[in-house]
Amino acid sequence: MSDQKVKGPASYFPSIEKTYGQPIDHWLALLDGMRDRKHMEMVSVLKSEHGLGHGHANALVAHHRARNAG
Repeated sequence: MSDQKVKGPASYFPSIEKTYGQPIDHWLALLDGMRDRKHMEMVSVLKSEHGLGHGHANALVAHHRARNAG
């Protein structure tokens, strides 16, 4: 078992789940429906329509885009 600390966008995930009461898979599924949008457009939707803070929204979008790149 590794004791390495989670880094990057995923380091926000526990806080996102606690703050907004939804699992990360919920947010990633929402982002799946916005694949045709640019990064900041996706961030704006999470902020305006779902009440996420900028840092949390940006972390989710960055993770989603990195996971689906290539």
